[in-house]
Amino acid sequence: MKIVSKYLALVFFCVLLHIGCSQKTAPQKINSTPFVKGADISWLPQMEATGYKFYNDNGVQEDCFKILKDHGINTIRLRTWVNPSDNPASGHCSKEETVAMAVRAQKWGMRVMIDFHYSDSWADPGKQNKPAAWEGHPFPQLLTDVYDYTKAVMQALKNAGIAPEWVQVGNETASGMIYPEGSTQHWDSLAQLINQGYAAVKTVSPATKVILHVDQGNNNQRFRTWFDSATVNGAKFDVIGLSYYPYWLEGKPDYTLSIDDLGNNLKDMATRYNKEVMVVEVGGEDFKVQNTYDMLVAVMQKVKAVPNGKGLGVIYWEPEGARSWSHYGLSAWGDNGRPTKALDAFLVE
Repeated sequence: MKIVSKYLALVFFCVLLHIGCSQKTAPQKINSTPFVKGADISWLPQMEATGYKFYNDNGVQEDCFKILKDHGINTIRLRTWVNPSDNPASGHCSKEETVAMAVRAQKWGMRVMIDFHYSDSWADPGKQNKPAAWEGHPFPQLLTDVYDYTKAVMQALKNAGIAPEWVQVGNETASGMIYPEGSTQHWDSLAQLINQGYAAVKTVSPATKVILHVDQGNNNQRFRTWFDSATVNGAKFDVIGLSYYPYWLEGKPDYTLSIDDLGNNLKDMATRYNKEVMVVEVGGEDFKVQNTYDMLVAVMQKVKAVPNGKGLGVIYWEPEGARSWSHYGLSAWGDNGRPTKALDAFLVE
């Protein structure tokens, strides 16, 4: 009996131990999705059409997508324009070309982000020109224009089997978009335009996250002013997107003078608005390879340091856009057709 009693006591103890352990909550990963290591390569179709050849680190010609993937890139960002010209530098990026590129990206196992400029060409802090086809439309019609165009692109992507993980409603909209109605001088109207884009995205792809995007990611006051206004006026969004180009800051200072400000702003945006954050554009001078490499590593560290897993990732703007083809000085590609060491930063864990 004593042996049985001891045995029963042992079993009872084990049951209690099991119950106690099972009631403990296992640690949960707040953000289990891979860190975004991305590239906006919207110039690629034009580069290929003009005969530009891409070579890997060993000098062997390869598909640009493979070269990027071998350097750690897992996400492709694509801009889309309403009725673009076929100008090599400031044209293309039509709905059809964007869909075709998204399909290629998905075949390479890449995640996809779509960047709506709501213009026929470049939209940025210096210009947010209304598409020519929308000129003269009264404001209610502009709201319909934004919704219909956004939905049409999203539907074309869906029909091709693409569900973008993220969509930007507007590009670097520090001063607004679709001038003059959507400038920040008319925040109520701007918020309505944003919300039409948001609604169109969610109608077609409810799981897609909508990004609002402002430049000068190190400038906290710029971001607080903009996103406070967006919040007060009811603009809808899921993610805060930032650009960070030390080269374009006043005086072209080295990144080391602004990187801490970027990190602090990322944390403030995530906390102040309870949103995820992502550096959706970054770039450094192509001839300062080591400096650009170091800057990219530092930027990724700052994004990863955002509390609660709210720092999603970093996207290089046109790393493949070699100066010899684009005349753009902030790519990560050399005159020999190969990526520079700067792109190796995305291999750093």
